[in-house]
Amino acid sequence: MAPVSSPLVRLATPADAFVVGGLLFDFNTEFETATPSAADFGDRFTTLLARPDVLVVLAEDPAGEATGFGYLTLRPTPYGDGPLAQLEELYVLPDLRDRGIGTALLTRALAEVESRGAIEMLINVDEVDVDTRRFYERHGFTNIEPGQDYRMLCYLRELA
Repeated sequence: MAPVSSPLVRLATPADAFVVGGLLFDFNTEFETATPSAADFGDRFTTLLARPDVLVVLAEDPAGEATGFGYLTLRPTPYGDGPLAQLEELYVLPDLRDRGIGTALLTRALAEVESRGAIEMLINVDEVDVDTRRFYERHGFTNIEPGQDYRMLCYLRELA
């Protein structure tokens, strides 16, 4: 599939809560994960998107239709002056995968958390999800903590 030419990726606002909620519902449904309803997610994102420690990057096509999202949280840590970022979810609509949308979402997500002083981003990936693991590894994430010789059970990329 051809890459999408510079997909538009922006920060979601509380007005996007039900779009994001629908995408998260679709994500969970696709992977057969127990899930609240899209409306319940929408209600939750209405509150979450008003918080300074929660970010959602939203990809859209030229017509303004959502094509994917990344959901991130920031938390304080005693290990540095900035927060730790956690990429909680990253999802691209199935028919639009392998077109650069995931990379655009991840790139914007990294830029957003770096601009907020984050010192690293954590991502949890199921061991059996080989394609997703390869995606994050292509973007500089590793499951081996610097200076160690054993695997972590999450992925990490130092940001500072």
